[in-house]
Amino acid sequence: MASQLQDVTETVQITLNGQTLDVAADETLLIAARKQGIEIPHLCYSDHQGQDGNCRACMVEIEGERVLAPSCCRYPAEGMKVDSASPRATKAQQMVLELLKSDVSEQPHTLNSELDYWAGKLDVSAPRFAPREQVAPDYSHPAIAVNMDACIQCTRCLRACRDEQNNDVIGLAMRGHHTEIVFDLADPMGDSTCVACGECVQACPTGALMPADEVALVEPDKQVDSVCPYCGVGCQLTYNIKDDKILFVEGRDGPANNSRLCVKGRYGFDYVHHPHRLTKPMIRRADAPDKHGDFTLDPNDIDKVFREATWEEALDFAAKGFVGIRDSMGPNALAGFGSAKGSNEEAYLFQKLIRTGFKTNNVDHCTRLCHASSVVALLECLGSGAVSNPVADVDKAEVIVVIGANPTVNHPVGATWIKNAARKGHKLVVMDPRRTELAKHADHVLQFKPGSDVPLLNAIMHTIVEEGLVAPEFIAERTEGFDELQAHLKAYTPELMEPICGIPAETIREVARLYATADTAMILWGMGISQHVHGTDNARCLISLALMTGQIGRPGTGLHPLRGQNNVQGASDMGLIPMVFPDYRPVGDDEARQYFEELWQTPLDANPGLTVVEIMDAIHRGELKGLYIMGENPAMSDPDANHARQSLAELDHLVVQDIFLTETAYLADVILPASGFPEKTGTFTNTDRLVQMGRAAVSMPGDARQDLWIIQELARRLGLDWNYSGPAEVFAEIRKAVPHMAGITWDRLENEHGVVYPCFEEGDPGDWVIFTEDFPRGRGKFVPADVVPPDERPDEEYPYVLITGRMLEHWHTGSMTRRSNVLDALESQAVATVHPLTLDEMGITPGDLMTLSTRRGEVSVYARVDEGVPPGAVFMAFCYYEAAVNELSNAALDPAAKIPEFKYCAVKVSPGGEPMQFYSYGGGQANNRLRN
Repeated sequence: MASQLQDVTETVQITLNGQTLDVAADETLLIAARKQGIEIPHLCYSDHQGQDGNCRACMVEIEGERVLAPSCCRYPAEGMKVDSASPRATKAQQMVLELLKSDVSEQPHTLNSELDYWAGKLDVSAPRFAPREQVAPDYSHPAIAVNMDACIQCTRCLRACRDEQNNDVIGLAMRGHHTEIVFDLADPMGDSTCVACGECVQACPTGALMPADEVALVEPDKQVDSVCPYCGVGCQLTYNIKDDKILFVEGRDGPANNSRLCVKGRYGFDYVHHPHRLTKPMIRRADAPDKHGDFTLDPNDIDKVFREATWEEALDFAAKGFVGIRDSMGPNALAGFGSAKGSNEEAYLFQKLIRTGFKTNNVDHCTRLCHASSVVALLECLGSGAVSNPVADVDKAEVIVVIGANPTVNHPVGATWIKNAARKGHKLVVMDPRRTELAKHADHVLQFKPGSDVPLLNAIMHTIVEEGLVAPEFIAERTEGFDELQAHLKAYTPELMEPICGIPAETIREVARLYATADTAMILWGMGISQHVHGTDNARCLISLALMTGQIGRPGTGLHPLRGQNNVQGASDMGLIPMVFPDYRPVGDDEARQYFEELWQTPLDANPGLTVVEIMDAIHRGELKGLYIMGENPAMSDPDANHARQSLAELDHLVVQDIFLTETAYLADVILPASGFPEKTGTFTNTDRLVQMGRAAVSMPGDARQDLWIIQELARRLGLDWNYSGPAEVFAEIRKAVPHMAGITWDRLENEHGVVYPCFEEGDPGDWVIFTEDFPRGRGKFVPADVVPPDERPDEEYPYVLITGRMLEHWHTGSMTRRSNVLDALESQAVATVHPLTLDEMGITPGDLMTLSTRRGEVSVYARVDEGVPPGAVFMAFCYYEAAVNELSNAALDPAAKIPEFKYCAVKVSPGGEPMQFYSYGGGQANNRLRN
């Protein structure tokens, strides 16, 4: 054990199989041998699950020692003589493999059994021993088949579940001959608390845990390396392809995920092969139902609303409508919604088309609905909207603060780094109105009252100032406005704020001291911070907290707003925002505008454009008549969705570019069938500022086309002479438009795991930690924040608080994940979660139908109990088209960021309701956890 603690640079000299070698003292004999090309059998060891020493397949002989040693957990010592192929060692290895072979059935469950591989290497044939009693398979889980007849109890699955993903579902039960792998309390896997991350499947060496549909028994034609299309973590993965179909997905060792995936990243890809894919351009029929009529979305009815068209006809029709509106009403009668799901190249060309073809800055995307307030505050206070440190820096943070975020659901692989750090003893503070799963790993849980973020954060800062825990040198050298903030905070004592936020004053003081006195402390936040009318103020408080304590600009410190969609960071960097050009340069800045006029060879508008919600309002007022939407679904994602749908229906000309007939596409005049994520090549920027390459793995269906091709063809019809040969040429222009990415080349991205920006010169490694010496605006700025109440408070008629958000199994508006068989089977029905005491108060039983009503509409959903939801509140995800919760949400805006207040509105709840018009996209079965 002592050798494990030696310095990583120390080497010792050993003799291995007759060779004299200098090897690292802190690496095991198994690793040392592998580096020399010497194979030693091993099963319980893997690079990700590490050493365990239980299978004994890796035994080696060490001169002078009476017994053989397991090479996977034995470290070298100076002068040690090791033989992995001596007759004694080989006989022991063969005996272990023969015994293990006798424990498993001859029925294969995978083509890549490591047990079979090593048995073949050591010429171990049929075992001489009687087989053990075989165990019946467990097929209760939609994603994972459990074949315990192949289990050798190596415990790699247990360690993957416990040590990597920190889910603690898998255990080793019983003793001796009766020892077995179990899920929770020996439950069927489908009834357990398994979150279907599939880490155990990836870890299993024998096929005991495999994908449920036996795809592991099919030999892929090819493998394609890419990245995940879901959340902002940016996990790298590998597609396994057979006959132009995705068989299964494996995690790849990327900087953000270290081979880990979540349920969506591992099982959420079959949507690209779904029969609902749009395969032909379509134009709305002249005799189609009125857009203002009943809102239906049965894809089987598509021919009643649209007719097929050629690409020439559809593109000509789309462009003619836009040109007519632009020429008759002016450029500002047009707008565009780009996509955070698309590539950097697509986002760049889309905003360029709106600005140079439509000739307006009315271009926005979903960042307006998720982190706009975070970006506004960061730009105001620091001069940059980017995260300061990567998520994995939590491993260097003595204290980790997670506020207004539920990363185990929204950023599951990112959450594993937080849970790993907490397991190591790092202090974790979780602040949230809901008690999320991450809370069980926390040292302090501050479950504050919904909407009281500013009072809580001001009280924390008051304590830090009052007790002299600030960093005076950092404040003096690198900040401005501290005196004003200090004076402002005097009124926010923990005792006065306690009844407002619901957190005891002493707890507030304790957390303040913990954060301020830590050598390194890091803050991560999500949309629980940003999606409020006071969202910008929330972010300002977090920035001030970091600045006053000097907890920024070093590894293990800083500010990290966890990005929602896979490329929301990149789309923002590309200028898919109405008030800034690429690289966040204001459209009203003469120097910036002149630069882009020269780059794009056209005059540009100097006035900021309209944001997402403002565009909807402008349509309703009759001021905006044409809208081009790529890969967004505002009919589901916008607040007060009925108002958004009404606005979309009022448009003279709506062009939607997507892969499915979404709720928004149903209202279109022209639908352009586009490319799914696994069908395109391009670059994507994750929440860490890491630019990575996504690669096309399968063909597009029917006559669907690449998004880049569609954007270019439409641009040509708008009078733009665009002739980009592909994404690489677009990326070359991005390097000119975004100086922070100037040093990143296409070739480098193709050959590396990704490059983090800022990276100004070719060959630069990029900076994982920024703001180390100064801030882009010069000095960091303290901005005081007053208490601003939510726009709509509960009252006698609407007595509860409605909180909206996401769920683990589905993504955004569900258009992709609800068309994935596994994800749909795991969560197929619309549910809302309520605290058990509140559910009793409502007179509702878990599993019952209930109706949620606000001043804007009502939906009926099934009730699910959740003790983490605060009493007096209801939580619901916005992915269900049959119960679209954003029909209820409040469109009130943060005045600075123009982001809606998704996280708070008044709601009433009634037992019963109209049965939902349920159409199962994926053919999934009813959720077996509905009544849990």
